[in-house]
Amino acid sequence: MSLLSVSALADKPFFANLGGCLEREEELAQACAEERRDGSPAPAVRSVVRAVELLKALNRRPVSTVEFLHAQTRLPKPSIVRMMQTLEGCGLVKHAPQHGAYYLTSGVLSLSHGYHSEPMVVEAAAPLLDALTLKVKWPVAIAMLEDLSMVVRYSTIPLSPLALRHSTLNVCLSLVSRAIGRAYLAFCSPEQQEALLHALAASEGPEDECAKDLGTMQRVLGEVRCKGFAMRDPSVWPASNTLAVPVFDNHGVACSVGLTYFSSAMKPAQAVERHLPELQAVAREIGERLKALQSDKSRARPGLETKPRRRPRPARAAAQISQGGASKNPA
Repeated sequence: MSLLSVSALADKPFFANLGGCLEREEELAQACAEERRDGSPAPAVRSVVRAVELLKALNRRPVSTVEFLHAQTRLPKPSIVRMMQTLEGCGLVKHAPQHGAYYLTSGVLSLSHGYHSEPMVVEAAAPLLDALTLKVKWPVAIAMLEDLSMVVRYSTIPLSPLALRHSTLNVCLSLVSRAIGRAYLAFCSPEQQEALLHALAASEGPEDECAKDLGTMQRVLGEVRCKGFAMRDPSVWPASNTLAVPVFDNHGVACSVGLTYFSSAMKPAQAVERHLPELQAVAREIGERLKALQSDKSRARPGLETKPRRRPRPARAAAQISQGGASKNPA
């Protein structure tokens, strides 16, 4: 095709509109990819907001008329009907026998299948951890058990001017040598602790070496339980240290929270004096929020069990997992 014919096509309404659409798509993608300078989110997609508003309104009654949905959302009735037809096509809504009435189907339960332990913990903890870091400046992280290590699920490093690393998200931390790991291991149930210690004794991870001496490990964990907090093994990343405490939910210890600081800025005793009360208060509040979220979810779905704690793998498999050792990160 010649350049002349391409130029002629560009003048056609369809192609002219196509170019405009592409430009708008590019602008929208850029807006979604970047946060505004004031920290506010990108502009909301109006149709998505409307659909969410309708789903929330449908949750308020077993059967909802278009009149009720209009009163709840202030959306135009023709728009409500069209959106209900779309949601019905998605298997989330059913048209009731009464003309103009709708109700939710069991399909909406699939929308919460991914909402279990990890995202629930982050939802409960994130604003509290952010507030703590904004106050004390030190980075704070929350981690959960996965196999034979603690995995960082949320960190306030982006908010801290005193962080040693750019990020620790999804970093694996040793249960044996790290403060966050010790805080969890010391306060989990005796049965879980025994199983974890047995598996850790077969680990080839360098930071798990101490687990081979069961007597020493039990003394360390006993001291943590007695004090109510854990500190990192001083031989691991001596440039910094971490003060950590457990978080409890309806099922026992759910995770642990740690505050990391420069060893040159504070001695361990000073860190305990200055920050332990605040850290414990935050852990208690996270626990209360977790319990409330778990109770709300159970009421919404009778008979539902929250995602169970991960059981440690057999010692043989655990040793294979830990051959590379825990990630060497200051937490």
